[in-house]
Amino acid sequence: MTTEDIEKAVEQLPPRELARFRAWFEAFDADRFDAAIERDAHAGKLDAFAEEAVAAYRAGKSTDL
Repeated sequence: MTTEDIEKAVEQLPPRELARFRAWFEAFDADRFDAAIERDAHAGKLDAFAEEAVAAYRAGKSTDL
C-alpha cells in the first residue's frame, strides 16, 4: 500500500470514521514522538539542552510561569 492509496482511502471515509481515524492517528503519532524523545534522552542527545537550561536557571535567566 502506498501513501497515495492511504490518502485516497482517508478521503473517502465518512465523517464519523474520519474522526475515529484522526483520534487514532493522533495517539499513534504521539506515541511515536514520545518513543523518539525517550530514545534520544537515553542516548544522551538531549544532555546539552538540559545543561544549557540548568545553567540559564542558575544564572537567574529564567522566569516563573
